[in-house]
Amino acid sequence: MAIDRDASQCPPEYTDTGGERAEPVKYTAQLENGTGKAWLWLTVESRAKSPKQRPLFANADTVRGTVEIDYGQAGKPKELSITVRASLTAVGQEEERLLCISKTLWSGKDPSAPKLAAGRSNWPFSITLPDEIPLPSSGRSKASSPTCPLPPSFSEKGGPAYIEYQLVATVRRGLFKSNQTLVCPLVYLPVTRAEPPARLRMAAYRDGTALVGPDGDPEGWKVGPSAKVTGTLFDARQVDVEYTLAVARPLSCARGSPIPLSLTVASDDEQALDLLSTPASMNLYLVRSRVLGQHAMSEDAGARSDQVFQERVGTAYFWPSDAGSPSGGKRALWGELLVKPDSKPSFVCPGFSLRYALALLPPEAAGFVPKIHTNEPLVAQKIAVTTAGAPGVSVPSHAPPGYTYPEEADYTNALGYLENGNQRRV
Repeated sequence: MAIDRDASQCPPEYTDTGGERAEPVKYTAQLENGTGKAWLWLTVESRAKSPKQRPLFANADTVRGTVEIDYGQAGKPKELSITVRASLTAVGQEEERLLCISKTLWSGKDPSAPKLAAGRSNWPFSITLPDEIPLPSSGRSKASSPTCPLPPSFSEKGGPAYIEYQLVATVRRGLFKSNQTLVCPLVYLPVTRAEPPARLRMAAYRDGTALVGPDGDPEGWKVGPSAKVTGTLFDARQVDVEYTLAVARPLSCARGSPIPLSLTVASDDEQALDLLSTPASMNLYLVRSRVLGQHAMSEDAGARSDQVFQERVGTAYFWPSDAGSPSGGKRALWGELLVKPDSKPSFVCPGFSLRYALALLPPEAAGFVPKIHTNEPLVAQKIAVTTAGAPGVSVPSHAPPGYTYPEEADYTNALGYLENGNQRRV
């Protein structure tokens, strides 16, 4: 079962939280009484592009604004407070509070506080967002508790979980009277940056030259273990083909940027090698995993499929390497996978995480039947998706002229993920 939220409740995509902060934009919410007359106002300044957008904040921003109250309409308030809170809501689980910072703006019990008079009064406030939040601890002191980065806002229609940020003004009225709250939704999108490319790849980007492959630039590539595929070729004989995937370091990539790939195919059977080293036979995807529950922060969370929701969110494409003629029972290919500009950044927090991995699946080619049919990847390489690239680094495509990215399918629907509710593994 998925949480089905109205699309209008999903935070809009914001992509400009990096760099210098522009002149803050003011957003105002108000609370009305039973006759439709406003008596409580909450104004907040943020990075949002317009006053119609939800207030937007980034790393360690200070939430500033004012709370204004019409005493004549407020019903003799006893206290006024302001709170920034963040919560995680997941299917079948209680809401989990990730962040709660409160400040009392006015209290009738404080002898130094001014008495409220007829008319409107206002109080400024400022609350600085932390970079990190403590993890749930068992018997450990706060000083020794581990932390994790404050996660971004997250909400997707039909998703299994969402993370909400809110600014709440609370008017307390005393015993036997209900409190009144004015809630203003916030969007929190911390800036995360990809690490700079390795030295030789940085030089290639700067000079506009070809990339150096794993053999010539070992520090610039993460070479995975080789994976063997066994199958029958043209109903005639059994063949073995071996694949070795290399992914450009560092293993972090800004959304909207390409990930360079290198793939080596090896076989003693020349005909199988020719058939199964063609770009069209390759199946390499970017797989996104949403992990729920107590194992969300575990690196091996993918093994617990009952709480792991996976989908393909990108497709790699390949072209033959021009580094010499094919020989020695091997073929080399270059490849790229474009991380979509609207991708959600990677994050982990208690109870929920969003992770990405490159997954190389068995090849598909007419005349070849693999011995084992599986959707399990031959090779999987974890990567991090960030909101921004390394400072001063522009990552261009190195595909030859005439190559275009493959047309992306709607993977979620194609896999029956939402309709069936039982698709967990890719």
